[in-house]
Amino acid sequence: MNGPGDPTSPVLPMPAAEAVEGAKKAERVEGVAVAEGVESVSVAEVAEAIEAVAAAPEAAEISEASEVPVLPVSQNPQPMLEPVPEPRPAPNSPPQPSPQQRPAVDSAMWRALGFFRSLALFYAVARFAASYDRYAHIGPAVVVLFTMAVWTAWTGIVYHRTTTTRRALLSFLAADFAVGAAAVLSTDLVDTRARIEAGALTLPTVWSAAPVIAVAIALGWRGGVAAAALMGGADLLERGALSQDLIHNAVLMVLTGAAVGYLTALGRTAELTLVRAQRLEAATRERQRLARDIHDGVLQVLALVQRRGAEIGGASRDLGRMAGEQELALRSLVNSWHEVEGADAGGDPVDLDLSALLGRLAGPRVTLAGPGAPVPLPSAVAREVAAAAAAALDNVRAHGGPGADGLGARAWILVEDEGDGVIVTVRDDGPGIPEGRLEEARRAGRLGVAHSIQGRLRDVGGTVDVVSVPGQGTEVEMRVPRPPAPSGAGHGDLKTIWRVR
Repeated sequence: MNGPGDPTSPVLPMPAAEAVEGAKKAERVEGVAVAEGVESVSVAEVAEAIEAVAAAPEAAEISEASEVPVLPVSQNPQPMLEPVPEPRPAPNSPPQPSPQQRPAVDSAMWRALGFFRSLALFYAVARFAASYDRYAHIGPAVVVLFTMAVWTAWTGIVYHRTTTTRRALLSFLAADFAVGAAAVLSTDLVDTRARIEAGALTLPTVWSAAPVIAVAIALGWRGGVAAAALMGGADLLERGALSQDLIHNAVLMVLTGAAVGYLTALGRTAELTLVRAQRLEAATRERQRLARDIHDGVLQVLALVQRRGAEIGGASRDLGRMAGEQELALRSLVNSWHEVEGADAGGDPVDLDLSALLGRLAGPRVTLAGPGAPVPLPSAVAREVAAAAAAALDNVRAHGGPGADGLGARAWILVEDEGDGVIVTVRDDGPGIPEGRLEEARRAGRLGVAHSIQGRLRDVGGTVDVVSVPGQGTEVEMRVPRPPAPSGAGHGDLKTIWRVR
């Protein structure tokens, strides 16, 4: 049998008026919101339905003059099925740079520090060269300056490494600070006490501010202020007494540490915001492309299978009904992408009406009951709860069997707004879950309940209870707090209570 994407697939004739009417009806269909776990009709089933429709007796009676050929799917300018984009991160989680990639602002700040340290070293050497004859011990002073030069080169290498661990960085910061403080204290060994008490500059001069700036870059403004205070203490220990110049230098160093730490943190925030905006833009373009492909290809085929399956009757009627349900689901999925784009574009959390989202799940076999007033929740939380409810309905359709009326199992969705939280209950009149079935599915790797329902509620700080009575259906109760707890705060326990009568 030729697949739907094969150029040799059969072309299905249909009356022109019927095609126009079917297209209009398809455009008027209202969508329903579905989760990622929505059950879909396979391509093979769609192909079999099209061939069955083409072979039906009614198709042979259509006159050649009224036929409107429907192009095979393969003739669509772009393929209907494209690689699925990467999954979105959990709600409320900020974008993070790759572990192997240092933020660009950090690299820029470390380069600037290396440049500052080199200039400060040149200044210290120039001052020493201009007044070396005034120092008591020239040899030790040269050794100190040489050590400062070697350390300047070494710090330029270490601070530019992108693979340095945080523990190694903290250790090197401590060593850098110790070298800077030692250079300040060495002034007492190479200069005369009279010059020191008269207010002469220390041997490293402004070079001693480099470790303070390094701490501020790595640890923020608080670390910068603390490092500046400690370096000021080393300067006080070298001078032996407070002076106006000493206080002035200490204040300047504290302000420098605070400013550098604050600006570095501000730069990191701006960079992460830019990364988030770029990811959202890429995801939006991908959603728009997929929406166009789905509308131009899959939705048209599903609408055709639904209509012709109802006309043919028999087994084709059930397949047509399934195709119609999936058409509604896909249309709603496309519409929900536009809602996600609108919510994400603003950057701030947006409240959505949970009742409105769940209302799209209602249908001939699904009844929704809830308060008359809107039930607002943050957009990310509302979408996750609605997706979990849709996953519960998928389980009803897949495993519910016949309901009390002999048809497919019926389901009811109850929404309760308790002020500090919301409860959503999904109940069906199917045969219930046999004891041990969930554990058996978990061992077999079928984790639909655990991942699609429990995982979603856990991500928004909620909990899930499943109560199943053999022969009397299953009840899934989902509780979510308002405002949402941080990701992972909810225990998300899944407990199944068995009541056997």
